[in-house]
Amino acid sequence: MLKHYNITAKGKVQGVWYRKSTQEKANEIGIKGFVKNQSDGSVYIEAEGNEDQLKSLLEWCAQGPQFAIVEDVSFTRGDIRSFEQFDILH
Repeated sequence: MLKHYNITAKGKVQGVWYRKSTQEKANEIGIKGFVKNQSDGSVYIEAEGNEDQLKSLLEWCAQGPQFAIVEDVSFTRGDIRSFEQFDILH
């Protein structure tokens, strides 16, 4: 069953390839949606997939890429938007 998560990652998550790495991970596990930087220094992700895919993405988000220092990852459930792919928004 398709689910939608709104995810926020906080910490040192900008300027460390977090968005690109998130896109690569999402594509690897079959997640659709987008990732973008927020003005407060966090990264915001909207992701759609099944429960296992989303759990895998959340676990990855808590680690992030090599130079990230993730302090917190939170999520809420949202309405399905039927994304076609996983994009990086600017």
